[in-house]
Amino acid sequence: MRLFWLIGSLVLALAIGVLTLQVPRPVSADAPAAVFSTERAMVDVREIAQRPHPVGSPDHARVQAYLLQRMAALGLQTSTQTGPLSPGSIRRLTEEGGDPAAGNFSATNLIGILPGRNPALPAVALMAHYDTVPHSPGAADDTAGVSAVLETVRAIRARGPAERTLVVLLTDGEELDLDGARVFWGGHPLRDRIGAVVNLEARGGGGRAMMFETGRGNAQTVALFGKAGVRATGGVTSNSLAVFVYETMPNGTDFTIPKARGVQGVNFAFIGRPEQYHAPVSTPETLDQGSVQHIGSQALESADALLRAPALPAATANAVYADVFGQFVIHYPPVMGWVLWIAAVALLAGAAVLARRRAGLTFADLGRGMVDGLWFLTSGLVVTHVVRQLGGPLSGRIDSADAYYTLLARLPWLEAGAALAVLALMLAVLGGRARPDRRVSAGALAVLTVLTIVLGGLNPVIAGAGVVAVGLSLARGLAAKTVWGGWTGLIALALVFAAGAQAAAPETAFLFLWPALLAGLAAVAAALLDPGLTRPKSLVAIAVATVLGGAWLIGLSHPVFLGIGMDLPGVLALLGLLGLMLIRPFSPERAVARPLLMAALAVLVIGAGLSSYARVAEPMVIAATR
Repeated sequence: MRLFWLIGSLVLALAIGVLTLQVPRPVSADAPAAVFSTERAMVDVREIAQRPHPVGSPDHARVQAYLLQRMAALGLQTSTQTGPLSPGSIRRLTEEGGDPAAGNFSATNLIGILPGRNPALPAVALMAHYDTVPHSPGAADDTAGVSAVLETVRAIRARGPAERTLVVLLTDGEELDLDGARVFWGGHPLRDRIGAVVNLEARGGGGRAMMFETGRGNAQTVALFGKAGVRATGGVTSNSLAVFVYETMPNGTDFTIPKARGVQGVNFAFIGRPEQYHAPVSTPETLDQGSVQHIGSQALESADALLRAPALPAATANAVYADVFGQFVIHYPPVMGWVLWIAAVALLAGAAVLARRRAGLTFADLGRGMVDGLWFLTSGLVVTHVVRQLGGPLSGRIDSADAYYTLLARLPWLEAGAALAVLALMLAVLGGRARPDRRVSAGALAVLTVLTIVLGGLNPVIAGAGVVAVGLSLARGLAAKTVWGGWTGLIALALVFAAGAQAAAPETAFLFLWPALLAGLAAVAAALLDPGLTRPKSLVAIAVATVLGGAWLIGLSHPVFLGIGMDLPGVLALLGLLGLMLIRPFSPERAVARPLLMAALAVLVIGAGLSSYARVAEPMVIAATR
């Protein structure tokens, strides 16, 4: 019976999760004037992205003239600012086939001002870059952002005068070394008047637009964004995990420059359809218009809220926050995480006491459940790494930019392969990971660990995970003997990770705390209603937690993998551990355990096959074609 509840809950969670990942419908040109319209923005996209327009090219001059005309037509006071390209930018542009000399070795920013009613107040900047790489029309990167800025200005004017001045900054040379942003923020007279920035970017040609970066000390910024962003078409996609991860990465956008100066703001981008990134196929025809609607609508609501705010956000402390299905944003100060952790521990303790009295749970079996979770995570790191490497080398071992772009194009296949590998391990735990011969499981994991070294070189983390996974596979009596032991053990392990995250990086702790709270509530309800976990009244509580938590994790997993999964595919194993925690009480009866283990093996083979097929679906490109 539990098998049917498992299948039904997973299907429903997947359906809701996929639904939350959809972009909104584009808004037509006959929409009210105060609303962002993709159809209106696409007029500019089609004009700008006719051809590539890198710095110094004839099309670069064409786009400059067009944008200055459009900005003036919108009522902006326009000007330009020219500054030198860096030596590195000159060298890079030359190597990519551009002609920096034709542009006088300089970058030219386009600046527009929409005066506010109170010029003494700090201004708000809307920023995007208008240059492209030499071999891409750049309909997404960043023509979509530039066109969204223009449509946002039109809609803001339609909403009536604001107290604050709006500065439109269309930068040049971003694709080289953020040169235009460096020139503006390095010395333009307007720079010290700007108190907040809204920046628009893209790394792909579609998908939901995420607010992935803020200024440091973002609590007030997130509070304002949380209220404004939910008014956008399609809601919001953002969380403090993305902000934390991006802070640790070497990547940069134009927003990097004002952020370093202590300016508050928000940075938006969409990263779906990765095959279009810096590619000839990034044309107006292939651009996802729903993505333009999503990024533009969020930019409009955020910029409008900043322009009309009594006071702009100041740098305080970083907030912990995340959207829930794109409909609203939960945010709180970091210390609140400890309160939630204590609440989750209390729920787990209550469920364990009830299960001990009414279902015979032992604390030894709870400990074995934690070991199950550790086995799943370490095995998952190894297996996802192998499956990912079947689709091509990690970034550290590629020898050209073309190989990098090819790997980006393969990401959908790699994601599918890694996700199925995680699902296979989840099924293995549900079917009873200790039932097959221990030597077979340990041997397979040992071979896979060696394979990661053969395919991608020695990774100490993966190698260490492989050693632990092999050891746990060989050990006798360390697999949970009861469903309650497995379930409560996984909740306990999640709370251990939550405590570590809360202590080291509280912006990330919600990832563990929220699912653990949900699982703890379901465990208490099940222990009270039906500790045998066989009747609908307890299974309904578990199913609700599985559907809600599972859908939320699916919605989170996709952008996480697109962002960092190319080199860190094991992140899906970590998220899978939280999913396993939710579905663990649905472990089916012993009679179907063997078929479940066979299904796990089949799913793993399919996942490996999909990842391998990426090499066929997206073969390595030749440099001359880019």
